[in-house]
Amino acid sequence: MTTHSFALHIPDAELEPDPLAPAQIVSGTPEVTGKVVWESADGRQLRGIWQITPGVVTDTEADELFVVVSGSATIEVEGGATFIVGPGDMAVLRAGDRTTWTVHETLRKAYAINL
Repeated sequence: MTTHSFALHIPDAELEPDPLAPAQIVSGTPEVTGKVVWESADGRQLRGIWQITPGVVTDTEADELFVVVSGSATIEVEGGATFIVGPGDMAVLRAGDRTTWTVHETLRKAYAINL
């Protein structure tokens, strides 16, 4: 993690295992990796890279903006929209959104989260 301005090539950045809770997995054997590349001093803002392999998982979201770098998924927001995201797509999720992610091909995204 860095405290200075930086640039990072997202497609081949090294990521670390970030296992899902078993209760989040609906089907398949999805594996998650990620890396926080910047965190605010108070820990309430995170910037990073996240990747998930194919499968279906559920989550309760934070306040997040992300851009998909590779792969694709369908994201269903409980009581809200369903959208398909792929390379170049930006999405915004609201804190507390309950989502179901159907990952069609390994998805890698760059994100900004506010806690």
